[in-house]
Amino acid sequence: MKIKVNDYEAKDIVKFIREWTELNQRDFGKTINRSRDSINNIENGRNRMYLNDFISMCNKHNIKITIEKNK
Repeated sequence: MKIKVNDYEAKDIVKFIREWTELNQRDFGKTINRSRDSINNIENGRNRMYLNDFISMCNKHNIKITIEKNK
C-alpha cells in the first residue's frame, strides 16, 4: 500500500503503520520500546512522535519513506 502523507495527520500515519503490521497497540509498542498507552496517545493526537523515532519505527517495520518535491 502507498499513501501520500500530505493528505493525513501524523497520528493517522502511525496508526496506518501499526495496522499494516497487524499488531495491537501493546505488541506494536513493544517492537519500538513504547507502552500501549504511549501508542494510544500518539494515535489519538495527545502525544507526538519525534522524527527520529518515526524513522526508527519505519526501519523496524520495513516501511519505505520517500520525500519528493512537488512540481
